[in-house]
Amino acid sequence: MDVLIGSGVGSTAIAVGISPKNSFLVRSARLGSLFLRKPRFPANSMRIPRGAAAAARAVMAETAAIDLSDPDWRLKYQRDFEERFNIPHITDVFPDAEAIRSTFCLKMRSPTEDFSGGYPSDEEWHGYINNKDRVLLKVINYSSPTSAGAVCIDPDCTWIEQWVHRAGPREKIYFRPEKVKAAIVTCGGLCPGLNDVIRHIVITLEIYGVKNVVGIPFGYRGFSDKNLPEIPLSRKVVQNIHLSGGSLLGVSRGGPAVSEIVDSMEERGINMLFVLGGNGTHAGANAIHNECRKRRMKVAVVGVPKTIDNDILHMDKTFGFDTAVEEAQRAINSAYIEAHSAYHGIGVVKLMGRSSGFIAMQASLASGQVDICLIPEVPFNLHGPHGVLKHLKYLIETKGSAVICVAEGAGQSFLENTNAKDASGNKTKKYFKEIGTSADVKYIDPTYMIRAVRANASDGILCTVLGQNAVHGAFAGYSGITVGIINTHYAYLPIPEVIAYAKSVDPNSRMWHRCLTSTGQPDFV
Repeated sequence: MDVLIGSGVGSTAIAVGISPKNSFLVRSARLGSLFLRKPRFPANSMRIPRGAAAAARAVMAETAAIDLSDPDWRLKYQRDFEERFNIPHITDVFPDAEAIRSTFCLKMRSPTEDFSGGYPSDEEWHGYINNKDRVLLKVINYSSPTSAGAVCIDPDCTWIEQWVHRAGPREKIYFRPEKVKAAIVTCGGLCPGLNDVIRHIVITLEIYGVKNVVGIPFGYRGFSDKNLPEIPLSRKVVQNIHLSGGSLLGVSRGGPAVSEIVDSMEERGINMLFVLGGNGTHAGANAIHNECRKRRMKVAVVGVPKTIDNDILHMDKTFGFDTAVEEAQRAINSAYIEAHSAYHGIGVVKLMGRSSGFIAMQASLASGQVDICLIPEVPFNLHGPHGVLKHLKYLIETKGSAVICVAEGAGQSFLENTNAKDASGNKTKKYFKEIGTSADVKYIDPTYMIRAVRANASDGILCTVLGQNAVHGAFAGYSGITVGIINTHYAYLPIPEVIAYAKSVDPNSRMWHRCLTSTGQPDFV
């Protein structure tokens, strides 16, 4: 029996032990993130996907840490949660750091030129965020662990409010704009929206009054490679970069040691660093933040999550995801036309998602043309009475054609076990040949076409707000944080809490159930 289950996580890695396999890069999750939930995989599954396995291990480790017989366990849980989600601030290291009135004044109708006459006052404007404002992390009060997608703290699904810091401009700031040198770096692979985020970081910095903004070329590598000079950035430089895909600064994976990066920052006089990247990149940003604290450097390090796979914890979505789902429709529609026009045609579309199947799931749901959706989180058999090929045979006999949408992580363990190198439909062709039925398989992989396009309108708005809030967070004195959208509101989160493991599709979630309802596929186990 062939069991197809996805695995594998790829992300930026820099020296000091930051690597895709380092699940221990962040401190172990404690009581605050404990929850109980229904088993996500059948008891006879041969393997759990890597991202989901990390989540399962975290839950099992935490289960032993909570004593539900303690009458004060709820209070302790809440205190622990607040401690873990408290975001680092400049005053943690510099308690006497000066707080000045914000220079972010939307009442002004012209860019700030200088502050020789003092900082502008905007006492009557009510657009600032209070430091005590919070955003609710979880919004569904489950009544039973058996409810679809239930995430419960205890067997009774006790409701405990979990609040995180609201993002936005503060009335007091901890950096004088004329003394700021801000740097932006983009790491990992391409993703729609990178230029949009860069653009609005630069524009917002200028509104605060910052004159010295630079881009670090080609990821963390740009800090150490003497042949890669920093790129001066201004509103004039970035004004139209959002009209094209890619990254103005270039991207790369890997990089020098954290100590070397911080040495470079010290040498260049950088005291604000904005890092755009995924889990590995954020692990690097957190290490840079910690090294700056260790050296008592007054530096704000702020991340903006960039992962087209949408696999960052706690957040509704990450930029580039909506664009990817939209662009995937072209490939799925082409596969449908090819399959529908051929005798016994089968269209196979491979989409991004090494450890999480969000793109494949949402693209399948949006298209209405997909008959089978395969993702890393859900185990499936290829052969056997309940296998994928058996269902394909049924579709060919009843419909005359079929469309399959596959996340790239689905089937990786099968390929490893068989030493196969091509998942473009050879197994399918072989199967139909063996049973004496012809099949015309068309394989489409739009990965690089999707990564390189410009952001759509939805992602454009998301990138704009993320870029603005990243700057607001830095000026407010926060560091070692990332910004994201949570339950439609924007919030700041400590980096370790979002990189503990990759977010993955819950096979018992309503969204996956909706996808199955749309495709009409059975369980393949």
